[in-house]
Amino acid sequence: MFCYQCEQTAKGTGCDVLGVCGKKPEVADLQDLLLYSLMGLSQVVLEGIRFGIQERRYGKFTVKAAFSTLTNVDFDPQRFVDLIQQAVALREEIKKELENSSYDLRLEEGPATFEPAATLDELLGQAASVGLFSYPADNSDILSLKHTVLFGIKGVAAYADHARILGHEDDDVYHFIFKGLAAIQQTGLNLDDWVRLTLDCGKAGYRAMELLDAGNTETYGHPIPTKVPLGHKKGKAILVSGHDLKDLEELLKQTRGKKIFVYTHGEMLSLHGYPKLKEYDHFYGHFGTAWQNQTKEFPDFPGAILMTTNCLQRPQKTYQDNLFTSGMVGWPGIPHIPDTDFQPAIDRALALPGFENDADKGAVMVGFARNAILDKADDILASVKAGKIRHFFLVAGCDGAKPGRNYYTEFVEKLPKDCIVMTLACGKYRFFDKDLGDIDGIPRLLDVGQCNDAYSAVQIALALSKALDTNVNDLPLSMVLSWYEQKAVCILLVLLYLGIQDIRLGPSLPAFITPNILNFLVEKFNIMPIKTPDEDIREILG
Repeated sequence: MFCYQCEQTAKGTGCDVLGVCGKKPEVADLQDLLLYSLMGLSQVVLEGIRFGIQERRYGKFTVKAAFSTLTNVDFDPQRFVDLIQQAVALREEIKKELENSSYDLRLEEGPATFEPAATLDELLGQAASVGLFSYPADNSDILSLKHTVLFGIKGVAAYADHARILGHEDDDVYHFIFKGLAAIQQTGLNLDDWVRLTLDCGKAGYRAMELLDAGNTETYGHPIPTKVPLGHKKGKAILVSGHDLKDLEELLKQTRGKKIFVYTHGEMLSLHGYPKLKEYDHFYGHFGTAWQNQTKEFPDFPGAILMTTNCLQRPQKTYQDNLFTSGMVGWPGIPHIPDTDFQPAIDRALALPGFENDADKGAVMVGFARNAILDKADDILASVKAGKIRHFFLVAGCDGAKPGRNYYTEFVEKLPKDCIVMTLACGKYRFFDKDLGDIDGIPRLLDVGQCNDAYSAVQIALALSKALDTNVNDLPLSMVLSWYEQKAVCILLVLLYLGIQDIRLGPSLPAFITPNILNFLVEKFNIMPIKTPDEDIREILG
């Protein structure tokens, strides 16, 4: 195996024995083989599109399959075997239709002609020759951008799949994913071509996030400021972690009237702000922080635990008997609920003791998505013009367990009291419960939502720039981001596509970025690594 798609990759260079995330070598190798299969499918799909064959089911499958290869999503080898077989079957279906139409289909030997072996051992043997460094490239910089586009596509696929579940799709997003995956196996593109493809990936990511935002808000309403208890209520309990709104809604429907309180964990916290979900009176509060602390948090939870989408890392025996997965998440030996019939998790919750008493552990505010903040735009602008608000900071991104992420806590704590902090994604758990006070009634800490809500933060920035009649890069706004996995790569490419400059990124820079590519990003976008909180605050505020 070799994997360096996440920030915590071993020794800062790559996992080659066991994934830091808990991914075993056979899973990593099967993921490589699945991606190779998707590249072949994409090559043939593009041929079909040229001939007039364009069916959304090819896009639906491709985003689902690519999503499964993200960090902390699917660790079940058999599911990758199935996806590989499905990818090849779809590819051959298109080929047959083209051949029956007398289309002159000419394909080089490679992913478009790949035939999966019959046994797991033989598949693993095939995977050995199709890993990240097998992709054709004239130099390390082109290979670096191929990997950047691949990891960005994984993030685009995640957002597109979330949106698809809520009925929002765009053929242009699917088409870019086909184009990008197919291009990885090409040899005729130069460095400039790959720079354009990288920014095009950001464009596709922006559209995918726009689709997801529409799906979330049209289905569940625009988030509103909401106080969320951090304690618990006496009674039976189910905790939900991950990102998926629809899975949570289905669980709330199925637990209504059963005397079970439903709690959120990790990035599900912000779902308390959605009006439609707030209608369920047994949707109570938030337990714990983010996925990297599962080991010490979950043994204390006396109910069933449901993991949706990608928020799972190394399930421990101390709690895994009470654990269920849904959506894309998969671990060998842990029950997976594929059809949103959550009765197994409900039965387990009813059999467990639940909380013995009420506990008040304070509360946090969520629900400051774009509509909620822009509703206060006049007050915010008045405070800016009056000098009461000096600067806005977006301190956002992924969290992780590697040392160095305390930077973000310290950074927020040291900001002057005339600064506003917007935050989103699980990186906020480094400081989400800090009492930063307010400025003329405007909270200094504004929780915009999940990583899926990066689109909302972008819309806030664009609206502020319009109101202040200035370019986004000239706003009193600085972005200090943390990254962990491939959705964060997608978000970064979205910001580059939009021309956002002066981004500070940490805790470390991606291992897949070569020095030349890094120099390009610095020269064109002034991307910079984080330093110390004191140095960065001083440089930003002067």
